[in-house]
Amino acid sequence: MFKKIIVAEDIDTISDGLKAVFEKLQGTEVVFTKYCYETYLKIKRALLDNAPFDLLVTDLSFKSSHMDVKLTSGEEVISQLRTEGIDIAIITYSIDERGYNIRHLLHELNVNGYVSKGRESAPDLLRAIHTVFEGEQYVSAHLAHLKKPDTLTDLDATDLEILKLLAEGYSQPEIRDIFKQSSKKSSSFSSVEKRIIRMRISLQAKNTTHLVSIAKDMGLV
Repeated sequence: MFKKIIVAEDIDTISDGLKAVFEKLQGTEVVFTKYCYETYLKIKRALLDNAPFDLLVTDLSFKSSHMDVKLTSGEEVISQLRTEGIDIAIITYSIDERGYNIRHLLHELNVNGYVSKGRESAPDLLRAIHTVFEGEQYVSAHLAHLKKPDTLTDLDATDLEILKLLAEGYSQPEIRDIFKQSSKKSSSFSSVEKRIIRMRISLQAKNTTHLVSIAKDMGLV
């Protein structure tokens, strides 16, 4: 397990709850901070002392403070650490569920985990810590589709056109008619339906509305 963890969270009640979570990680030193720049400086200081942190758990949004004149958000801290090539695992712990922002953190800033902050998120955070320690990326279950860019390879041009038409409000029978008028191969109702079902399975969508929502989150439409 990680030997040394730094947690950036500026709300005392949440920090108190997290302390109970981290008590379950025996033998792990945990340091809490309230400010972005303070967090960055502690990570840098630990490196100079040859006692580096193994893991950063950070919120994304922080209240403005005189302490944070250089780095004002969790994302800025992450970006700075990655820019400097500092070797530390990072889990974001946030209420932000905007798909484009989560994808940016996962695929461009290479965070190791994304946990959605909520009433029942403590067990989720523990799972994330164990998963990341094992070398795998972790994302809260209801956001899991955002960590799988490889699912895009399962979709062809016809699938993307169907998603676009669904997003524009067309029904399955209407899409079939549009395809028939264009003499497309998948012009039967059953063909369109099978493609939608396959996409729902691939993208872990509960229904067609959820499928369109996921597609928008992933920038497909």
